[in-house]
Amino acid sequence: MKSIYCSFFGHQYEVSKNVTYHVKEYKCTHCSAQVTTNGKGGLTPLTPKYKEINSVLERIHKKRVAKRLKNTKALLQEKPLLDFTPHFS
Repeated sequence: MKSIYCSFFGHQYEVSKNVTYHVKEYKCTHCSAQVTTNGKGGLTPLTPKYKEINSVLERIHKKRVAKRLKNTKALLQEKPLLDFTPHFS
């Protein structure tokens, strides 16, 4: 019955996993079909090959975000090169 609905009305995909900012995995709410975004931005069935690609992308993305966050925190803790705060003596 679930696949009949999708054959008539099409799939209703919901995001099941955010891999990166642009790459996501989707799952149909009715028939549980899984798809992901491909390199051109279209939807592609989620095969084992794409699962592996997405897991590697996710790992790289998390490392870059963590590194960027660490660098940002370090920059905020440094003293500014020029100090324009008024000093009263």
